[in-house]
Amino acid sequence: MATLRQIRQRIRVARNIQQITRAMKMIAAARLKRAQDRVVAARPYAEKMQTLIGTLALASGSIDHPLLQSREQVRHVGVLLITADRGLCGSYNTNVIRRCLDFVQQYDSEQVRLLTVGKKGMQFMQRRGYPSVQHFSIPLSGPTVAHAQEIAGVAQQMFLSEEVDEFYLAFSRFRSALVQIPTVQRLLPVEGVEAENGRLEHLDFIFEPSSEELLKRLLPRYVFNLVYQALLEATASEHGARMTAMSAATDNAGKMISTLTLNLNRARQAAITKEILEVVSGAEALKEGE
Repeated sequence: MATLRQIRQRIRVARNIQQITRAMKMIAAARLKRAQDRVVAARPYAEKMQTLIGTLALASGSIDHPLLQSREQVRHVGVLLITADRGLCGSYNTNVIRRCLDFVQQYDSEQVRLLTVGKKGMQFMQRRGYPSVQHFSIPLSGPTVAHAQEIAGVAQQMFLSEEVDEFYLAFSRFRSALVQIPTVQRLLPVEGVEAENGRLEHLDFIFEPSSEELLKRLLPRYVFNLVYQALLEATASEHGARMTAMSAATDNAGKMISTLTLNLNRARQAAITKEILEVVSGAEALKEGE
């Protein structure tokens, strides 16, 4: 049985842990609010961009653009895995890594060209035989346009140079602080998007400039936007998962403190009872000696 000193020491440790996890929860909550606002603000633009690309593709018929060309034989695939640099965010890293691993295991390791954001994913995949050909660092404050442009540029260059025949994004889609959905989404070649309910099938469009020129300008921007949206979703998911994990850790520390305090009171009461019994026994022994 633990001594009073040991129990008091455990209580002090539990209180320190509770203070740390409570502070980390507050920091994650503040970062989550900013990241969530950015995700919500960016989603309408992403949806409109997707609709626009689908409308142009439908209205202009067959278009020959390098970012739209599907290749008959997929010899190599590129994957951008987005995780966190640190842990203490529950199962966030584990879930997205497992989703990515399930996807790449349908190919030989030599066929996969892995790009990573976040040290956790890079280290795990390297141990599994999928080394990162290029790693990108994103600050805790969140991704910027420059980060997305750099990553999108690398992905497009790998696809256009035929280093990869398809390129995918592996990230967690943000739903709430409690729910993050691990997702693998194709980035290149750009998937065709049908117009909603086919309402544009019988409409005539006049393009100025030409449809080819419009897609030449819009498709790279569309690819950039998908990368940027994935980075924003992943950042919000990370902060949400960390806030939830730290909230659970704070609650667990509180329960541990309550349990240890109860054990301390019981141990103290047992020690007092023992001392009283010793005193009474000594007094009785003196009486018998007289």
